[in-house]
Amino acid sequence: MIETTRTPARQLLLTVMCVGMFLVQLDVTIVNVALPEIALNLHTGVEGQQWVVDGYAVVLASLLLAGGTLGDVFGHRRVVLGGLSIFGAASLICGAAPGVGVLVAGRALQGLGAALLLPGTLAVITRAFPGRAEQARAVGVWAGVSALSLPAGPLLGGALVSLLGWRAVFLVNLPIVAVAVPATVRLVREGGGATTRRLDTPGVVLAALALAATVYAVITTESWSAAAVAFPALAGFLWWERRAPDPVLPLNLLRRRAFAGANLVAAAMNLVGIGTIFVTTLYLQTVQHRTAFVAGAMLLPLFVPLAALAPVTGRLTGRFGPRPPMIAGLLVGAAASLAFLGLRPESSYLRLLPVLLGLGVGMGLLTAAVVAAAVRSVPSERAGLASGVNNTARQAAGALAVAVYGAVAGTPSNGAAFTSGLHALGVVGAGTWLAALVLTALTVDRQA
Repeated sequence: MIETTRTPARQLLLTVMCVGMFLVQLDVTIVNVALPEIALNLHTGVEGQQWVVDGYAVVLASLLLAGGTLGDVFGHRRVVLGGLSIFGAASLICGAAPGVGVLVAGRALQGLGAALLLPGTLAVITRAFPGRAEQARAVGVWAGVSALSLPAGPLLGGALVSLLGWRAVFLVNLPIVAVAVPATVRLVREGGGATTRRLDTPGVVLAALALAATVYAVITTESWSAAAVAFPALAGFLWWERRAPDPVLPLNLLRRRAFAGANLVAAAMNLVGIGTIFVTTLYLQTVQHRTAFVAGAMLLPLFVPLAALAPVTGRLTGRFGPRPPMIAGLLVGAAASLAFLGLRPESSYLRLLPVLLGLGVGMGLLTAAVVAAAVRSVPSERAGLASGVNNTARQAAGALAVAVYGAVAGTPSNGAAFTSGLHALGVVGAGTWLAALVLTALTVDRQA
C-alpha cells in the first residue's frame, strides 16, 4: 500500500505525480510551435509535421485504457516508473533525431510512456489520499496542473525554440524525469496488483491498428491500402470486445444513450479544438512568418480560458448538471469556428483573436462537463472506466483532427490556398459543434 500517515511526504508525492501528468499534457501542445523549424531542419512537409504530432497522439489514445489495466495488474508504482523511464528515453531519441522518421518513432515511444503515466499518476494519488474530502482536493490539484500545462506548452515551447532550437522542446524533459524517477522510488509504495483482471491484448492491438491505419489513410495519398487495414481491424475489434473475458472497452456501456452521447460530444470537441490549434500554429508561423515565441504567446487567449474555466465549469455542473455548460460551450465554439471565415494571409491578430478566445471559452465550458456527463451515466463502480473511455475518445479524436485539418488546409507555404482551407475548416468545425449540440440535447439529461 502507499504511505498515508505523513502529510509532508504525501504532499511531496502529490507534487511528483503532478509533474508526471504535467509532462504528458505538456507534450500534447509544446511541439506545435516547433513544427515549422522541424520541417525546415529535417526537410519534411505537412505530412511529416502531422506525424510528429500524431505519432504521440495515436499511441497515447490507443494504449490509454491498457495503461490503467496494467497498473491494476502489476502495480501502479511499477507502471509509473516504467512510464517515466520510457518517456525520458523517448525524449532523448526525439531530441537527437537525425531525421523525421526517427523523430516520429521517438514520439510514438513518448506516447507509450504517456499512456502509462496518465492513469498511473491518478491511481497513485487516489490511493495516497483515501478520505473523500482530501481525495477530492488532491484530484483537483492534479486536474489543475493538467490544465496549467496547456497554456505553458506553446509559451515554453516558443521560448525554447527561439532561444535553443527545436530539439530543446524534447530535451527539457530529461532533467525533470531524472528528478521524478528517484522521487517516485522514494515516496511511492506499491499499490494495485491484487486484481483478477487480465490485459485485453488482442483488443489493444486491434484498436491501435484501426486508429493508426485511419490516421494514415487521411494523411497520406495511399488511402485505399490504409482503409483496407482500418476497416477489418475495427470490425475485428468490435467482434472481439463482445467475446473478451476482460474487454478493454465494454461495449455494453456504449448502449447507454447518455454515455455514448457524452463521449461523442467529447470527441467532437477535440476534433475541432486540436485541429484548429494545429492549423493556427502553421498559419501564424509559416503564412505570417511569426517567430515561435510570438506564435506561442499569441495562442494564450485559447489556452488560458480553457484552464481558468475548468474549475468554474465543475461548480456549474455540480449545481445545474452537465447539459447547460455543454450547450453554452458548443454555441460559443461554433461561433469561434465561423470566425475563420474572412481570414486572409495578411490579416491582423485582432482578426484571429475571436477564433482563439471563442475556442478557449467553448472548450473550457465543455471539458469538465463532458467528463461529468460520461461518469454520471454509469454505475459508480464503473466511474474509473467511464473516465478512461472519455479520455480515450478525446485523444483518438485529437489524433484524427491533426490528420483531417492538415489534409483540408494543405501546405502553408501557399498562403492563399492555405487560408482558403481555413475557411472550409471553419464551416466544418461549426457544423461539427452544432451537431454535437443537437446530440447533447437528445442524450444528456438536464440533471445527469
